[in-house]
Amino acid sequence: MSKNTNKVVPSQKIPKIISVIAQFLQAFSTKLATLYAAKLFTTPIRHKIPKRELAMDQNSQQFPLFVPKINKEIVVYEYGASNKKVLLVHGWSGRGTQLVKIADALLEKGFMVYSFDAPAHGKSKGNFSIMPEFIASILEMEQKYGPFEYAIGHSLGGMSILNAIKQNLVVKKAVTIGSGDIIQDIIDDFVKNLKLKPEYGLRIKDHFETKFGGEMDDYSAYKAAQMVQIPVLVIHDQNDEDVSVNSAYHIDKHLVHSELFITEGLGHLKIVGDPSVIETILKFIE
Repeated sequence: MSKNTNKVVPSQKIPKIISVIAQFLQAFSTKLATLYAAKLFTTPIRHKIPKRELAMDQNSQQFPLFVPKINKEIVVYEYGASNKKVLLVHGWSGRGTQLVKIADALLEKGFMVYSFDAPAHGKSKGNFSIMPEFIASILEMEQKYGPFEYAIGHSLGGMSILNAIKQNLVVKKAVTIGSGDIIQDIIDDFVKNLKLKPEYGLRIKDHFETKFGGEMDDYSAYKAAQMVQIPVLVIHDQNDEDVSVNSAYHIDKHLVHSELFITEGLGHLKIVGDPSVIETILKFIE
C-alpha cells in the first residue's frame, strides 16, 4: 500500500445553491425534482486546463472524430509516435490531458498515447453526456486509431473501459484507477449530496431506463468485470471521498485475472499523478 500524508478532500462538491434548488423542487413537484436531478447527473462541469497539462495540450496532435453511434463529435489527442499504442480515458468532468503524468511516463517507455475529450467534456461540444457515450467513443477510437496494446481509465473512464471490453474492445491488459462500480450506488450518492430524499435514487434510475432503454445496472463495473478475461490492474485510494474503496474490492472480486493496488492519502484525483501509482502501472503492462 502506498501512503501519502496530504489531507484528502472531495473533488466534486455540489454548490449549495444547487442543492437548495433541488430541495425546493422536491417540496413543490416530485417530477420536476427528478428531472432537475437527472439533468444535473448528466451535465459535466468543464474545468480550466491546469498548468501541469499544458505541455501535453501543446505537444499533442488534436483533431475531431465523429462517433456515429451517438451522433456526436469528440476531440482526439495523439501524443508521441510509436507503433505501440495505449488508450487513456478520463473520468467525469475530466479531459483528454488529465492523465498527463501517466502519458509522459508511457512516452518515455516507447509508447504512443491516444486520449479524447468525451462528449460535453474538455474541447468537445455539448452539455450532456452519459456512460454509453464514453463506451461508444472508446470503441470508435479503436476502429479509427487502434489496435491499442493497453487501456487505462480513471473513475468513469475505468468503468467505461471494462464495459467496452465487454463489448469487444481488444487490448492485452487494462488498468482502472478510482473506478466506480454499482450504478445505483453512484446515483444514490449523488442524491445524498443533493440532499434529496433517498427515494429519488430509484426515481432517477427509472427516468433513465425509460428514456434510454435497458437496465442501468447492466453498466455496473462488477458486471462488466465478469466478462473480462484479460489481466486488469485495479487501483484505488483508501481515502477516496468521491468513490468508496469498496468499489475496487468488489470489481477485483469479479475479475478472472486481476491485481489490486490500494494507496492511502491520495484521494480521487492526486492518484493519477502519483509516482508509485505510475510505477505500478508500468510494471503491470511491461
